[in-house]
Amino acid sequence: MELRLLRYFVAVAEELHFGRAAARLHMSQPPLSRAIKQLETDLGAALLHRSAAGVTLTPAGAVLLDEARTLLDRVEQVRVRVAAAAGATTITVGILGDSADRGITQLAAAYRRRHPGVEVRIRETDLTDPTCGLRAGLVDVALTHGPFDETGLTVHELRADPVGAVLRADDPLARRDRLKLADLADRRWFRFPDGTDPIWQSYWSGGEPREGPVVRAVQECLQAVLWNGTVGMTPLGHDLPEELTVVPLIDLAPSRVVAAWNEGDPNPLIRSFVQIATAAYRD
Repeated sequence: MELRLLRYFVAVAEELHFGRAAARLHMSQPPLSRAIKQLETDLGAALLHRSAAGVTLTPAGAVLLDEARTLLDRVEQVRVRVAAAAGATTITVGILGDSADRGITQLAAAYRRRHPGVEVRIRETDLTDPTCGLRAGLVDVALTHGPFDETGLTVHELRADPVGAVLRADDPLARRDRLKLADLADRRWFRFPDGTDPIWQSYWSGGEPREGPVVRAVQECLQAVLWNGTVGMTPLGHDLPEELTVVPLIDLAPSRVVAAWNEGDPNPLIRSFVQIATAAYRD
């Protein structure tokens, strides 16, 4: 039984949908379906009930999911122990702007439990570099928000966050329960400096050129709203000062929370980190 097939099965069993599992695994759906059928043939048991609505686990599939998680966890622990024996006992993690995210808190606790001997170094970066120093070799893996230029990177989605407009609490639009980008067309928005990733810049400006103050950090964004009534955007669910509020934007795609690392990086600590992050953000 190949570990690769077990990883594929766990992804399908957790997503309960072949399309979402394929996206999570960065592969197309047909080879994933063939791999699961091969696993069922190898084991001599049906693992999934397939339907137009998705998939559900058979009793045999539920047993395999539990066993596969245990086995894959053990494999990752072996990888990390070998890496530690070879001298790789440190991983540097880049975090974009907001280290208070609940997912990061859960991830830190889970990682400490799994790998107490690994030192995790944190590099918190401002909003001008959504890759958190990956391209400059300053970090091994980044916990960040998309979208951004993914050239040369491997990107794994952890969560999708709806976004909203940050407004002063006394702004007339703050009384709305939802907004569209057109409602904000005549407002000043905060912007990022020239040279910032254009994909990243375009998303956070609502896809349009904007006029407004240039900011580099989360607190600068919030102060621009507080002092000048500037409009910006933020993922929903973040704590804000009581003088500010966030109104959901219904015509802007969610911002993906992702783990990203350089393509082909052989560091075994990265694989384990991303696996633990996936579970922490899912929970």
